[in-house]
Amino acid sequence: MTAAALAVAALLALGACGEGGSLDRRLVSVRADGGRGVAGVVDVGDGDGDGDTVTVLDTVAVPDADTVADADAVPDTVAVPDTVAVPDTNADADTVVVPDTVAVPDTVAVPDTVSVPDTVGVPDTVSVPDTVSVPDTVAPGSCVAGSAVGACREVGECGAAEASVQGLCGDAATARCCLPAAVAGCSAAGVPGACLDTAACGAGWHTTSGLCPGSSAIRCCTPDGVTNGCDPTAAPLPNAGNTVEAPGDAGCPAGMVGVTAAFCVDRYEASLVRHDAPSVTLSPYRNPGATSARAVSVAYAVPQGYITGDQAALACAHAGKRLCTSTEWLRACQGPGGWTYPYGPTRAPGVCNDARRQHPAVEYFGTSAAWIWSELGNACINQLAAGLALTGERDGCVTAEGAFDMMGNLHEWIDDPEGTFRGGFYADTSVNGDGCLYRTTAHPTSHWDYSTGFRCCADRAAR
Repeated sequence: MTAAALAVAALLALGACGEGGSLDRRLVSVRADGGRGVAGVVDVGDGDGDGDTVTVLDTVAVPDADTVADADAVPDTVAVPDTVAVPDTNADADTVVVPDTVAVPDTVAVPDTVSVPDTVGVPDTVSVPDTVSVPDTVAPGSCVAGSAVGACREVGECGAAEASVQGLCGDAATARCCLPAAVAGCSAAGVPGACLDTAACGAGWHTTSGLCPGSSAIRCCTPDGVTNGCDPTAAPLPNAGNTVEAPGDAGCPAGMVGVTAAFCVDRYEASLVRHDAPSVTLSPYRNPGATSARAVSVAYAVPQGYITGDQAALACAHAGKRLCTSTEWLRACQGPGGWTYPYGPTRAPGVCNDARRQHPAVEYFGTSAAWIWSELGNACINQLAAGLALTGERDGCVTAEGAFDMMGNLHEWIDDPEGTFRGGFYADTSVNGDGCLYRTTAHPTSHWDYSTGFRCCADRAAR
């Protein structure tokens, strides 16, 4: 390539570097694992999502002359032959100058200062706009709700002074945002948030009253412009890899605690695996249908809702267990002291998952119209934040013998051909009796909805 062509290519390359760039503002979660959540980090141009601060260069100088130095001169010994004669106007000279006909015209010249036009409005230093209001202290692995900053950890790892908030650290079922400033997690219009003092829910977030415990100043703080993205036709598998039951108490099958010398009960509400492939989990958000299922009792699983009493009985049988009788279930819940609640004689708010402020179907469908009560099999209802808890997540909701969540979380089918489930669920443990005394007989054993779950019992072997 001649020196003249090199000079032209350099100018064209400079022009190309200024084209095609786009400014892209995105709202992403600031997490070590890259999960989605709600935070305000701006990524400009490069698309890598790393939230870099981008500075627009003040100047891009254009060289004063596009000449090729004397060292590049065409030597006399390389003459152009007569058959390819070059006109006198382009005669070889000691200095090769780019002719006027190739020069970059004024209309495409790169200006001395390259700035972003006013119509884009990106300042020299790109910062998070006020409408998002992400604190400067947010770091990878952190989570935010309003102006409050917490840390993303696994379920069960939040400290005693931190609220364990679901939905602010991505989609993983076991991920929690540990927020010192929050009272609890919450959900408004299907969007996860945190119960904060109104003053702590800054710009870019809004508050909804009536969804949080405490004073009227504590409200559910959720991000602006975010909607519920749940797909009711999907079948998520949040329990994949969590299928191995812990050893049972003496004389009890795996996953069970001994209640009396006569019987054992599952330590946790049941989740499902395939009977013919026990390492393969089923979706806890869908009815298992004709799939042959087996019950497992494991910690930190999404318990199986959407199940009939008949299916629950068969799943227990496939595990070498059975549904509890009403007497067994009540004894397991009340403990040897005959308590009304698994943990004692007096209700302790917040210990069990039993008092969601808004009915989940009303929240999900956005109405309390009569038609929603025929849609209680919708898979998204139990996927709302601050709804169904993982098994054993409420570590204070435990019986004297060590069974978790016998009050609240999910209704539990028992062995009754007339159709009975006990214990209430995460939005009600008082309408049909308090705590362990809660008992519903409104449905046949063929019924199922988002709230129906179960656990198994078994005869205890002689020790």
